Amino acid sequence: MSAPAIHCQGLVKRYEDVVAVDGLNLRVEAGECFGLLGPNGAGKTTTIEILEGLLTPDAGEVEILGLRWDRHERELRERLGIQLQETQLNDKLSVEEIVRLFRSFYRKGRSVDEVLQLVELESKRKSWFTKLSGGQKQRLALACALVGDPDLLFLDEPTTGLDPQSRRQLWTLAEQFKAGGGTILITTHYMDEAEILCDRIAIVDKGKVIALGTPRELIRSLGAEHVVEFAMSDSRATPAEDVLRRLPGVHDVRHNTDTWSLTTSEIHLAVPALLDVLGEQRSRLSHLTTHSATLEDVFVSLTGRHLRDA
Repeated sequence: MSAPAIHCQGLVKRYEDVVAVDGLNLRVEAGECFGLLGPNGAGKTTTIEILEGLLTPDAGEVEILGLRWDRHERELRERLGIQLQETQLNDKLSVEEIVRLFRSFYRKGRSVDEVLQLVELESKRKSWFTKLSGGQKQRLALACALVGDPDLLFLDEPTTGLDPQSRRQLWTLAEQFKAGGGTILITTHYMDEAEILCDRIAIVDKGKVIALGTPRELIRSLGAEHVVEFAMSDSRATPAEDVLRRLPGVHDVRHNTDTWSLTTSEIHLAVPALLDVLGEQRSRLSHLTTHSATLEDVFVSLTGRHLRDA
C-alpha cells in the first residue's frame, strides 16, 4: 500500500486556554481529492496551517508526502502548491510578471507559458493584477500554486464569492490536476462543490473529526433518503417534538429558529401524517418543502448549523 499524501495523528494546538485542535487524526491518500469541512472555530484553519507548515503543533505527528516539516522543509516546499481564499498580490505587476516571480521560487516546475495556458489567462498576460475580475484573480492564484508542478495542492475556499461560470472553471482545473495524479486538500463553504470534487470528506468540529467518508456514505449515515422542511404561520402552533418523532417513517427531527426538518425514509407516509396532525390542531403552514438528503443535511445533523451560516 502506497504512503498517504497526508498523515497526522494526535494533532493538538492550543492558544492559551483555547484548544483549537484536540487530538485530530487524518489520513489523505495519494491521488484523491479530500474535503475538510467545518464551522468557524472548529479548528479547520489551524489544522490546515499546520499541514502547510505555517504553524507548529503542540503535540502529535505530521507527515506530508512521507516527509516531516522539522526535517525536510525545503523539499516539502518544492512539492506543495497553496491557494489561499484571498491572495494579495502587487497591483502594479502584470499577470506574466507574477507567475514568473512565483516560478523563480522553485528549482523545477512548469513554464510560465504552460501555466498561463492551463488557467486560460494568456489573453491577460500583460494586464495588471488590479485590472482582473474576481474569477481571473482566483485563476491567477491557482497558477501561482501550480507553477512549481506540485504533488499536493491545498485549496482554501477557492471559489468563495465567484460567479457560477468562474466556479466551474476552477472545478475543471482541480479535476485536471487530480487526473494528472495530483492530490488535493480542499476546504469549501459550498456543499455542491464538495459533493462534485471530493472523493472523501472529513467534517471537523471542536478540533476533532466527527464524520469521515465518501459523500454518498455520509449521506447514507443519516439513515433516511429525504428531508421535509416546514414552518408554521404561528410558531406557537407547532406540534410537540415527540409527536413529530412518532410520525411514520421519520428518523430524526431538527428545529432551527422557526423551521422544522424531518428526515425520513418514507416520505409518502411522513408528509400525509404530518398534514393530518396539523389539521387536527388546526395549525396553518407558512411553507412546506421536500428534497433528497444532501451533505448539507449531514452537516446540520452533526453540528446543528448550516455550513454557510456557520
